[in-house]
Amino acid sequence: MSKQKQTHDPLNVDEALNTSEAFLLKYKNLFIGVVVAIVVIVCGIVGYNHFIGEPNELKASEALFKGEQYFGNNEFELALNGDSLGYTGFLKIADEFSGTDAGNLANAYCGLCYAQLGKYEEATTYLDKFSADDYMVAPAILGTMGNCYAQMGQLDKAAATLLKAADKANSTTLSPIFLLQAGQILEKQGKNAEAVDAYKQIKTKYATSYQAMTIDKYIERASIK
Repeated sequence: MSKQKQTHDPLNVDEALNTSEAFLLKYKNLFIGVVVAIVVIVCGIVGYNHFIGEPNELKASEALFKGEQYFGNNEFELALNGDSLGYTGFLKIADEFSGTDAGNLANAYCGLCYAQLGKYEEATTYLDKFSADDYMVAPAILGTMGNCYAQMGQLDKAAATLLKAADKANSTTLSPIFLLQAGQILEKQGKNAEAVDAYKQIKTKYATSYQAMTIDKYIERASIK
């Protein structure tokens, strides 16, 4: 990728973004990996009880179990499409149990698998089908959608989705991650004022977060005209 010169700016913002360890468009696996890890932990520990713990969905929960094992082992094709040993795959579970809590969770897993496989359009289709009102899984899914939009070059939609995810989460754990992502995308687009606003939310609302420790450098960089 060629670097664009910014003759009246003492700091080359494009170069700074592209060399940043956190810049979404360059380090996609880091970003999606963080969000996927959050969803795996939450779904694995809390998900069964919250989404599919009811007795009438026992069959569906059993069907999901093997898929989650494949997912946890990064075997995303098998998790999606099934194996030759009787596991049918998240795609068929989502279809077969459509309208159930298990089917809803299968949609999330389908989207996450597709995201990890680099099939971002398919990922957003399934992630958009997922519905939840909690403050961990739902924002994490939104954040993953934002990452996928960015990978498809839909930067306006990516930034808006990440900002929505940060607002929905309203937590020191997730919100600063999404605000930082959104700010860097906005900065990449030359929307520096909006980027500064996202960064300042980290500084003021989530001052104890890991991201807040270094946020001043992002604010300073985006503030340069």
